[in-house]
Amino acid sequence: MAIGEARREQIFPTLSALQVATARRFASGAPRRFGPREIVYEIGARDAPSWLMLDGSADAIRRGAAGGASLVTTYGPGQFTGETNQLSGRPSLMSVVAGEAGAVAVPFDASHLRALVIGSADVGETIMRAFILRRVMLIEEGQTGGAGSILVGRRDDPDIVRLSGFLTRNGYPHTVIAACEQEGRELVERLGVAPEDLPLMICPNGTVLRSPSNADAATCLGITPDLDPKTIHDVAVIGAGPAGLATAVYGASEGLSVLVLDSRAFGGQAGASARIENYLGFPTGISGQALAGRAFNQAAKFGAELAIPLTVELLRCHGADAEAPFTLELSNGGTARSRTIVIASGARYRQPDIPNIAALEGAGVSYWASPVEARLCAGEDVVLVGGGNSAGQAVAYLAPQVRHLHLVVRRPLEQTMSRYLIDRIAALPNVELHVDSEIVDLHGDRATGLTGTRFRDRRTGAIRECTSRHLFLFIGADPNTHWLDGCVALDATGFVLTGERAGDGERLPLETSCPGIFAVGDVRAGSTKRVAAAAGEGAAVISQIHSVLARSAGRA
Repeated sequence: MAIGEARREQIFPTLSALQVATARRFASGAPRRFGPREIVYEIGARDAPSWLMLDGSADAIRRGAAGGASLVTTYGPGQFTGETNQLSGRPSLMSVVAGEAGAVAVPFDASHLRALVIGSADVGETIMRAFILRRVMLIEEGQTGGAGSILVGRRDDPDIVRLSGFLTRNGYPHTVIAACEQEGRELVERLGVAPEDLPLMICPNGTVLRSPSNADAATCLGITPDLDPKTIHDVAVIGAGPAGLATAVYGASEGLSVLVLDSRAFGGQAGASARIENYLGFPTGISGQALAGRAFNQAAKFGAELAIPLTVELLRCHGADAEAPFTLELSNGGTARSRTIVIASGARYRQPDIPNIAALEGAGVSYWASPVEARLCAGEDVVLVGGGNSAGQAVAYLAPQVRHLHLVVRRPLEQTMSRYLIDRIAALPNVELHVDSEIVDLHGDRATGLTGTRFRDRRTGAIRECTSRHLFLFIGADPNTHWLDGCVALDATGFVLTGERAGDGERLPLETSCPGIFAVGDVRAGSTKRVAAAAGEGAAVISQIHSVLARSAGRA
């Protein structure tokens, strides 16, 4: 049963009279009367308030894949409009129109809405649950053409895979329509698009993008905020993985102004995990995307500013401005200023030394196993390389959906993988383990995609050919520290040194060789490479940041 049917009372709750009275104390304006069928706000409207209905009714409307409008729900007295975008002022994914008899409603802009969900535990829990479930419902409906953006092209086109993965990882509903199918052909013909302009992305507000980059898609959807270079943040966090998101949640909840930047999506490498089963408090496991999504919404609830996808090109750490000693140069040409920096940039996926692998990335070669990739390889043979826990989780996720899975590792799994994953893999009948083996060659090109893989037994030198259009690489990662420009001390392998290891002088445990710059999570030398450990460091660093800010204030 779809979530929209199974949990409808939680998705569209009605507040009691007492809850309405409590909520109204946080409103950002006086009640407003809307005439019959008057537009409350349009799809794509930035900074659209959430409205609490007092009288009358209003219809929430979405735009479907074919461009037609359809009714999502009718709000009545005691119900709130909106979903998670309303917490941060991002463009609305639905439009709202007053009913036939009009409506009376009271507005809550983003800051007042956040004040409500924090200030009233009872009402706040109801609203947060409803908003999150509404986004989940839209994502579900987007998979069947019901809501969100529309991607048109060849389903296995690397750019379609890339865009779909970007939208999926960032929690945005979308539909993929094959250009060769009737609905796709009609859209392409109606828009007068040439084949070389594919793929298309049609945003919820109707804007059409031809062969867009991830940054183009983000701009159209309003994912990336406009950063004011004059604004000085208390904390700038580089990386929105578990460590960075934990820093954002704890920092913003304690009243610090927090900016989080990430070049790809929230969740980091953990966000690509199909199922995490050893994270405290989730005995049945949770997907990395679901865990990261909860943390992202938590950070937004407390007012952290999350800028995705926006790459930090360079950290300038020797500024003369004592109030904001650190400046970040960004990929869009802008800058961001901050009193402290938290390096949570994790690591970059390691690329094996194989000819033409770069050309095949996204065209059969993947570094994560999300639902996007799983749909593409359903019922086929796949090859997966890697013996760590992330690889084990990916095997357990993919194997039930594919015909045969070749697992290629250099060392016995007992040396690198948790026991529960080893036992699970051993019970999978369609997984073939190749120990002490390595990939040596790939067949295919960007146009045709991956067509085959060759791997070698390192003990005997025997070569095996595998006809497969899908290769998953989980072979570790290198620290993502190239942008630091010498600001902090690194170890011999490029990880950031902290505490006593960072050099002479008194330093806090997570502080780097440069006072005011901290490092948490996988990018930190000596860190435990686990999601729980990363989240713990992200939480712990905030108390150390308070110490630095207090010292700075004392000197001022």
